[in-house]
Amino acid sequence: MLHPMSAQPIPFGRSSHGRRDSQPSSSSTVQLPRTLARPEFVEVSPASISAVAPELVNVPIDYIRRRLWSEAPQMMAGLSSLAPSHVPSSLPRSHLPPLLSIPLRAPSSGITPTYPTHVLAVSSSKSPHESNALMIPVHSLVLAAQCARLPQLHTPNTPVSHTLNLPVIPMSIPSPRAFTILRSFMYDHRLDRVLEALFPVPSSFLANLSHSGIRATMSSGPALHQLSLYLCEASSQNLQTLTACTARVKDLWQDMVALGLFDTELWDTLDLAWEIVLGAMNLAVVMRQNGQ
Repeated sequence: MLHPMSAQPIPFGRSSHGRRDSQPSSSSTVQLPRTLARPEFVEVSPASISAVAPELVNVPIDYIRRRLWSEAPQMMAGLSSLAPSHVPSSLPRSHLPPLLSIPLRAPSSGITPTYPTHVLAVSSSKSPHESNALMIPVHSLVLAAQCARLPQLHTPNTPVSHTLNLPVIPMSIPSPRAFTILRSFMYDHRLDRVLEALFPVPSSFLANLSHSGIRATMSSGPALHQLSLYLCEASSQNLQTLTACTARVKDLWQDMVALGLFDTELWDTLDLAWEIVLGAMNLAVVMRQNGQ
């Protein structure tokens, strides 16, 4: 069973969770930090909540998050209602429209959709000369309730007919691609989907994965070794492939820091992903040295 966000993470400092003692993973060309540091916890701003949902101005943030969790199916139905041919995957950063007019499709299920409020034009802060921005529809309250460092959004009073007019909001973060993983998590809170978006993981491990399962795995040296071995073998012991896996995990970490996304379950999952990929890198180096 997955759980909604807690009001505040339990002490947000790093804890070992039974970490293996090892030096930073290395080869002749790769130097990786042993841990991905967590920033100091910051709660989301009440002003950000009231800007997108004035009726929730005095509602406790934990209640808002629980409500969003329960309403996720309606919001996902709203995202699915957007006609795909009218939502460009990317647009030039220099020619972003103020609005996107998107026709709505009839709901494919019996769920009443809650339509998105904005389209984020997400570009990379690490590559300022990159010409395109990813166009990602979102519900502003989902982001405002979970991202402490998100620029304040305002939800327009846009009537819904057969077409939805969504404001386009430019946003610059370290990794637009990693943001797509985070956007999905903010809606469905699926820890298994976060992991499988980063690198190969055994389906038996992902089945019914919970936060307690993540923590238990972090405390088990044998379990960590088996997951690292699986990734190492799935990558054919290829250090270049494994380096790409570490880059995806690091990109996710950078986006979480930039957005102020302080979900404890997500951070523990990130810790696990880093442990697995470091272990896989170390195994690949040892296997190479032993000629396996």
